[in-house]
Amino acid sequence: MRQFLVILPLCLLAACAENPPQEPPPKAEVTPPRLQSQPLKYMAGRTFNPQTTQALNIRSRCAHRDAVGTRTRLDLQVKNAEVKNFHAEISISKRGTCSFDLANFTQKQKMPQVILAAKDGSACTIRMWEQDNKRRRQVTIAFNSCTAACNGDTFDYLWPILVDAKSGRCL
Repeated sequence: MRQFLVILPLCLLAACAENPPQEPPPKAEVTPPRLQSQPLKYMAGRTFNPQTTQALNIRSRCAHRDAVGTRTRLDLQVKNAEVKNFHAEISISKRGTCSFDLANFTQKQKMPQVILAAKDGSACTIRMWEQDNKRRRQVTIAFNSCTAACNGDTFDYLWPILVDAKSGRCL
């Protein structure tokens, strides 16, 4: 028992002692693995041709309603990449309406895309271009940063308008 009483304080003192600071182990230089570009499996073996650059010519007066209830009315005439007439109204079910009229825009560019910029100084731009699909030629009309032309949060749900270049029908 006497030995136990002698050893107990020594153990308590040893437990309170501090360890001397130790140097951290040297860092080994790690080189990141080299990234290597690999073709996507769906793109392998396919050939892509660049879009042809030609002046946009289209005349369209169409109305369209899609499966979710979005109604599009479009009146458009572009001749030799110069916009002569443009009015679009898109009503998105349970959201609201977006309206665009040529009187509120100026044409900033003709080639390779037709670009209309808002006169009010907002960042709203409308881009139009023609693209070849396997089955048909289409004209795409896309809207960028045009929240002022829409009521509520309608612009968050606005998709581009597609028009068949040959018939002028909205798709």
